[in-house]
Amino acid sequence: MHKSTQNLSACDAGPQGEGRESPSIVGKYQRYEHYKETGIERLGSVPAHWTTKRLKHMARIKNGQDYKHVETSDSENGYPVIGSGGPFTYATKFVHRGESVLLGRKGTIDKPLYIDDAFWTVDTMFYTEVQATSCAKYLYYCSLTIPFGYYSTNTALPSMTQEDLGGNQFSVPDIDEQRQIASFLDHETAKIDILIDKQQQLIQLLKEKRQAVISHAVTKGIDSNVPMKDSGVEWLGEVPEHWSVARVKFISKLESGHTPDKKIEAYWMDCNIPWVSLNDSKTLKNVDYISETKFNVNALGIENSSARMLPKNCVVFTRDASIGLTAITTCEMAVSQHLIAWVVDPKNISPEYLLLVFYAMEKELDRYTFGATIKTIGMADVKKLVCAFPDRASQDRITDYVFNKKKAIDSAVAKAVDSIALMQERRTALIAAAVTGKIDVRHHASRPAGSACNTEMVL
Repeated sequence: MHKSTQNLSACDAGPQGEGRESPSIVGKYQRYEHYKETGIERLGSVPAHWTTKRLKHMARIKNGQDYKHVETSDSENGYPVIGSGGPFTYATKFVHRGESVLLGRKGTIDKPLYIDDAFWTVDTMFYTEVQATSCAKYLYYCSLTIPFGYYSTNTALPSMTQEDLGGNQFSVPDIDEQRQIASFLDHETAKIDILIDKQQQLIQLLKEKRQAVISHAVTKGIDSNVPMKDSGVEWLGEVPEHWSVARVKFISKLESGHTPDKKIEAYWMDCNIPWVSLNDSKTLKNVDYISETKFNVNALGIENSSARMLPKNCVVFTRDASIGLTAITTCEMAVSQHLIAWVVDPKNISPEYLLLVFYAMEKELDRYTFGATIKTIGMADVKKLVCAFPDRASQDRITDYVFNKKKAIDSAVAKAVDSIALMQERRTALIAAAVTGKIDVRHHASRPAGSACNTEMVL
């Protein structure tokens, strides 16, 4: 039975690049007694008894292969097929059995993987046959310090050649010391990864709490003592008795967007009108208000297309790709055909309340979404969207309450994100310091039986 892959790991934090140790890391550990200069900027000085080696002298680099002709659904007897993100299907054969370091050849090139099982790897990956004088796990940690950004291109598909990869130089002690360093890093990075995982779990819980606060407020209100009624709408359930239930299109004016003809240069010269498009999806995902857009248009382009100027305080809404990303405009803008905009009458509804309605409607929107490759929601379904609306004064009380709660939760999320970033920086700095000999961890490494870097094949 070959379905499980043991000790598969990747570094999320990225390489140390410059090869400079973190003073906070170095200060916690003893240094070696004697050092020598390597003449290699990325490595700097290394312990006097270490050597420098190119990757190609530590392992034979081999190309992965297309997996389609060996793919199987038999997870019990198949071998894992590994891409840059880890295993994703199974194969009837394996290209290598035993310890190996996998490195990206095309696409994701900056996330080395370590594996100690029989596996197949795809043709966009390299795998390595590690030399007997090298510890595979040590080579893996060295690989995490490769300055991958140096090899990146401006193309959509970064690539790495065998020559470039094999030419990377590392500082290398004897194999016993390599094992000690690898064992130390296994132990220390595992502790950091546990802390990172806890912070990621916290972020997920906070986001779920934020969603619950919003959903409850715009479907049940913030007064638990008011009488309720059945809304007749599944996603709403019961709503306060004095609220009205209506389609959103009857509360706000629906506007669609357009893209001026890109073949006509005059439409795209001296552009100063913000134009919300799918290029702003990342912004829409993270903000409540949008002030700037990635691309602008000009008045001539709008006049000669179906696009039109929209007033500020519209609620824009993506209906293609990522459905329902939404924000409030802070100035006059236009939108592309992949978005719609709701023009609100402030006497009837506040843009902030409508924004919260769409936030709460996340799962309801999934019900209308179709498309295998690019998700979309049709205009006919957009016009069917229903919510419950309190009076204008109640809307303001609800939005004040929710935005205050949301601000506190978002602050907690931001702190957790910062904490993860710091831990990832520490993880990266610790690895770089250990594999360049800036710290002596031999006395910290207690290698348990069966840990990484056995020279025998691990099945």
